[in-house]
This record gives sequence, C-alpha cells and structure tokens, in this order.
Amino acid sequence: MTDEIAVSKSAEHEAARRQRTFLVVVDDSPERAVALRYAALRAARGGGRVALLRVTEPPGQTEWAGVAEMMREERRAEAEQLLQGLAAEVNRITGTMPVLYLREGEPRDELLKLLVEEKGISVLVLASSTSSEGPGPLITALTGRYNRQLRTPLVIVPGGLSEDELETVT
Repeated sequence: MTDEIAVSKSAEHEAARRQRTFLVVVDDSPERAVALRYAALRAARGGGRVALLRVTEPPGQTEWAGVAEMMREERRAEAEQLLQGLAAEVNRITGTMPVLYLREGEPRDELLKLLVEEKGISVLVLASSTSSEGPGPLITALTGRYNRQLRTPLVIVPGGLSEDELETVT
C-alpha cells in the first residue's frame, strides 16, 4: 500500500510540474530577452509552459476621441506583433506556443491583477537591469512596497547573463 501512495504522489508531482506556467513581462528593456530565454529553457527542461504579458500605455489626454482610439489601436497592433515574434521564439525553444496576455494600463498594476485572476501562473520571471540605476521598476516595486500583494514565486534573473550562462543555470 505504501508503494502505491508513493507512486501516486510521484505522478501527481510530475503532473503539477508539467502544468507550471512561467510568466514573463514583455517590456522594452534589453534584459527582457534574458528573462524570456530563462523561462523558455526552464519550461522546456523541467516541464511547463511560458506566458507573456505585454502592457501598453493608455493614450494621453486628447481633445478628439477618434485620435485617442487610433493611438490605442496602433499601440495594440505593435504589441500584438511583438508578442507574436516572441511567441515564435518561445515555440522554437519549448515546442509549445506560449499563453499571450495583452493589457492596457500601468504595468505593475496590470501584472498584479493578472496574477490574481490567473491562478495557473506558477512563477513570475523578471530580469534585473544591468544599469547602475537599480534593478528596474517592477523588481523594485515587487520586492518593496508591493511585495505583500505577490502570491506567486518571483525569480529574478541577472540581466547580464550570457546565452552560455543561461544554458548552465537552467
């Protein structure tokens, strides 16, 4: 009977591992590529899948609603094109297409909302900035003032890791 329980728990653990989702926030930083590759390699090697979140800025104040809507549509089209390109890269590494999320608003707020809404997201992967100005706004917020709202494990990858170093640590 004990062996059956152990086999059952092992099968449950393996199934849970395969259902892990690694979320990467798609911003315009050069470190995004490091976070994306890390998440894709982890998903490919350890089971799971990748999800990508792109948050666009809402249009600023304008006198004409039509102009604001056109700006919104342009930003959305650019974001969709970027996500599709990154999805192809993830697919090449993992063999599966990532889940894509496109939102409008403040990146930190939209990320926190998504993590509450999507219980299947298992790990948030961010890469730290390589500049001397600090780790980046999302990492600063999520390890500081907003850390109590975070209910998903956060993996912070050094933004300066090379391809070879990423291969080694995943």
